[in-house]
Amino acid sequence: MMATRKIRSKGPEKRFFTDSRFPVKRIYQKSSKRRPNEDSGQFPFTRGIHPGMYRDRFWTMRQYSGFGDAKLTNERFKFMLEKGQTGLSMAFDLPTQIGYDSDSPQAEGEVGKVGVSITSIKDMMTAFDGIPLGDVSSSMTINSTASTLLAYYIAVGESQGFKSHELRGTTQNDILKEYIARNTYIYPPQPSMRLIGDMIGFCAQKVPSWYPVSISGYHMREAGCTATQEVAFTLANAIEYIQICLDQGLKIDDFAPRLSFFFCCTIEFFEEVAKFRVARKVYAKILKEMFHAKNPRSLQLKFHTQTSGESLTAQQPDNNIVRVAIQTMAAVSGGTQSLHTNSRDEALALPTEESAKIALRTQQIVAHESGITKTADPLAGSYYLEELCDQIEEGVWKYLKKIQRMGGSVKAIERGFFQSEIRQNAYRLKKETDDGKRILVGVNKHAEKERQPDLLRIGGKVEIQQKKALKKLRVQRDSGRLDKALSAMQSAAETDENLMPYIITAAKAFATTGEISNTFRQVFGQYRPKEVF
Repeated sequence: MMATRKIRSKGPEKRFFTDSRFPVKRIYQKSSKRRPNEDSGQFPFTRGIHPGMYRDRFWTMRQYSGFGDAKLTNERFKFMLEKGQTGLSMAFDLPTQIGYDSDSPQAEGEVGKVGVSITSIKDMMTAFDGIPLGDVSSSMTINSTASTLLAYYIAVGESQGFKSHELRGTTQNDILKEYIARNTYIYPPQPSMRLIGDMIGFCAQKVPSWYPVSISGYHMREAGCTATQEVAFTLANAIEYIQICLDQGLKIDDFAPRLSFFFCCTIEFFEEVAKFRVARKVYAKILKEMFHAKNPRSLQLKFHTQTSGESLTAQQPDNNIVRVAIQTMAAVSGGTQSLHTNSRDEALALPTEESAKIALRTQQIVAHESGITKTADPLAGSYYLEELCDQIEEGVWKYLKKIQRMGGSVKAIERGFFQSEIRQNAYRLKKETDDGKRILVGVNKHAEKERQPDLLRIGGKVEIQQKKALKKLRVQRDSGRLDKALSAMQSAAETDENLMPYIITAAKAFATTGEISNTFRQVFGQYRPKEVF
């Protein structure tokens, strides 16, 4: 029998790390840690929330769409549905996101640019013209004005003959991450949280198939979070939302099954898969042990994933197709319920039809051709993956305990804790790229001169058209009915009443997004962040 010989490397051994700076060994032997024999579809759902996962049904392929005016967005929706998209996902322009009408001075130059301009129920009707809302699931990436946009959607559904309990979809409605990373807030935290609580309570009774909040790690990750921070900060925010609902008198199992989540998927493949597994496991334990939920569905972390926009490069944009394909594989291997794949040209502009189609085809190829959907948890048993799970989980619990000692997410935000942690890691990532330690193909390695591709551009015509439409709307609507609806809504905002019925009434009276937001501004005020150094 031949003796085994130890292989020696020449010179000092090179050290490797994940994106989150976890050290990576040359090889992983069988773990000494004893692991429970977990099954998919069972607590704590590490291996997936459904027993069969994609053996039974693929994830929802929900491509993010929306630009210009409602008519252009309607055309893109129909194009993507024709190509096999299985759910709608709606992007809004900045004025709509922060509660200004298209003819407001604050909206100048931004109308229709990064999403669709929705100024009233009329725009929402046009956006979904010919698309029966009872037959499709729609996701709306909207936060400060989420209550208004949901009111429009409910009213449009009714105009099509669908009752609110027949509607399916999601409003992002996660204001805490806006204060942390994205900044499209309007009101201070407390009234903003009140609005979210009102939406969750209303949907639990009137729109039971709707997810009224999608608690989002995505934007924090794009701003610079590590994988561990993304999970920890997202779950800390979830705890805050759950508590506000309990404080309003709701019972945990009445609303927890309709809480959803939204995560980023970067290109660090195994770390991302581990992140998704840990998020499910930690959340299940929080709901069971901290909030004493009894319904198994309350314990399930259901999440939408979007591939990382920040990872895409303006240089050699076709390379982004490969990046997105890897990220797609990671999201599916991690057990996502819904997925948006970014388009190759999104580092340059809104995606063209051709680019959006390629992004959708990426999902379809992974679903039908890769083979990873044939088993519920294809990476189970990987020693490397399991160790990453352990490291991320340990870090998540440490962060959660630290945030709890601060008094929760709102207090931590006010202290600038989240912002500081994200900023420090973002600086590290940027420095590593500038120093050449982090390779971006086509940017700091293998760069070359290239021709810029054809891009989708939104000019000033949309803004002109929207201003004309608003002027016409204000002349044609019943001003007495409108004033009565807005007055009642303002009075309700000064009490503890649930605001959603009043917002829906105002929407049906053709109140504009800006008018509804301005009414609340008068009661709640506007948020001005403190300078944090």
